[in-house]
Amino acid sequence: MASTLFRTKNVEQSLKDTEEPEHALRKSLSALDLTVFGVGVIIGTGIFVLTGTAAKNTAGPAVALSFVVAGVVCGLAALCYAEFASTVPVAGSAYTFSYASLGEFPAWIIGWDLVLELALGTAVVAVGWSGYIHSLLDNAGWQLPEYLSGRDGAHGFGFDILAAALVLVLTAILVVGMKLSARVTSVVVAIKVAVVLVVIIAGAFFIHSGNYEPFIPKEQPVPAGGNLKAPLIQLMFGWAPSNFGVMGIFTAASVVFFAFIGFDVVATAAEETRNPQRDVPRGIIGSLIICTALYVAVAIVVTGMQKYSELSVDAPLADAFKATGHPWFAGLISFGAAVGLTTVCMILLLGQSRVFFAMSRDGLLPRFFSHTHPRFRTPYRPTILLGVVIAIVAGFTSLSELAELVNIGTLFAFIIVAISVIILRNSRPDLERSFRTPWVPALPIVSVLASLWLMLNLPAETWLRFAIWMVIGFVVYFLYGRSHSRLAGQQRTPTDAP
Repeated sequence: MASTLFRTKNVEQSLKDTEEPEHALRKSLSALDLTVFGVGVIIGTGIFVLTGTAAKNTAGPAVALSFVVAGVVCGLAALCYAEFASTVPVAGSAYTFSYASLGEFPAWIIGWDLVLELALGTAVVAVGWSGYIHSLLDNAGWQLPEYLSGRDGAHGFGFDILAAALVLVLTAILVVGMKLSARVTSVVVAIKVAVVLVVIIAGAFFIHSGNYEPFIPKEQPVPAGGNLKAPLIQLMFGWAPSNFGVMGIFTAASVVFFAFIGFDVVATAAEETRNPQRDVPRGIIGSLIICTALYVAVAIVVTGMQKYSELSVDAPLADAFKATGHPWFAGLISFGAAVGLTTVCMILLLGQSRVFFAMSRDGLLPRFFSHTHPRFRTPYRPTILLGVVIAIVAGFTSLSELAELVNIGTLFAFIIVAISVIILRNSRPDLERSFRTPWVPALPIVSVLASLWLMLNLPAETWLRFAIWMVIGFVVYFLYGRSHSRLAGQQRTPTDAP
């Protein structure tokens, strides 16, 4: 049993699989394309939504430090991702990396985790995009029927047609080809980065230093009955649940961490990159540096423009400009938010389809989904399947409360990748590594501890949901994946039989 659970797929075999005609992806991306993809998916929800939520409820003006903490944790993980992506330039990201170092069962766990993370992330962002579009339509005097907006509270039923439509349109774009996706993303990213820069520059003129006092608000106890929503680390050590204070900075960091999800998606596109050994590390690290700087700047400006306790949790940037007597900025910002969330949604959908494709190519999921389109050379079957499922979920469900579940999944992936770097350095020192994570094993160990710290700052109920999803994954693996694995067919023994 142990030998089958931890059988590894060596790097050479992973690379060889990408050369099979029916499974081959088109290599069309450059370092600039990857950086644009990274910036495109990172800039979005964090700047346009989560800044207000984290500042008002958890950290106050110190939310800028929360973005720094989250950025540092991502930076540590990025260095580990960069080594793996340049060494094993194969679709699947953390799933593929762990298959080559930890074994099949750990790889399945992380792949199952990534499917949840990226699916929920796509749906959450699609619903958020719909909200901004509805805001723009309302300002123009146009309104969709409530039952088509997902806001039909009177009858308890509604289908958010805009959220669903967005996912389906982006699915079609991804099926047609990565280069078209890259071109669309480049245009959209240019627009939203311009809007973000306008917010930073214009907002700086309306900063009032008094709004930064106190920079780190005094701790406030969480109301009774909210224990399950308290950070797990507080429950573990018997601390009274509270918001703000120094702990509030870390709690907020675990929330705004959702805003950084994206640089790891760059790694999923390694197989479609012309020179992955050089370009993937540049795309990962470059996009993360750019976005962290913009996040911190926006957080400082917004909390300086308006008192943190008065910030909007739905549209903090737009409402901050309204509070300064410049409402015309609200329309511009809403437009930028809608544009920004479009690319976030597309790239999360892209990342998920690549992970699903890699798992099916390995036989852990039905191999029907491992064939690429004969003309576009894209994994069209998993892309279409996941696009339709996510469109339905986004149309019928409000997933804002599940954003934290996306965070815990990503942090878990970071831990696996960091551990895998250490293991592969020892087991395969002969591998060519065009990018090497510095200070191994010290840096990967710090990355593991930092990611675990943020995970412990997530609510206990998030851990419970995550555990349930993992249990479902165990069942699927033992009933299907273990016996249908490609490695099982190559190394079958009597104990491997279904």
